Amino acid sequence: MATGNCNNHPPAVFFPSDGVGVETAKEICSSCPVKEECLEYALEHRVDHGVWGATSERQRRRILKARRAERARKALAASREPDATTEAFAS
Repeated sequence: MATGNCNNHPPAVFFPSDGVGVETAKEICSSCPVKEECLEYALEHRVDHGVWGATSERQRRRILKARRAERARKALAASREPDATTEAFAS
């Protein structure tokens, strides 16, 4: 936060109560040099309020849902791939 665009604004700006406020906060975040780190922090810590990394609460929920689905898809794909031991016995 010390190097982010948010450092130049009151915290209340990033915890708006309406859609216009969310868009204002996202605009401030859009050119932030630490936007990605901020977003990852919010995702990792499951911050469910405010604008972080130029994303709203709803957007972060969607990102987390998509990441969970991707991990599940990869796990399923990996479980279907034969490993070297299985291939050796099959030959």
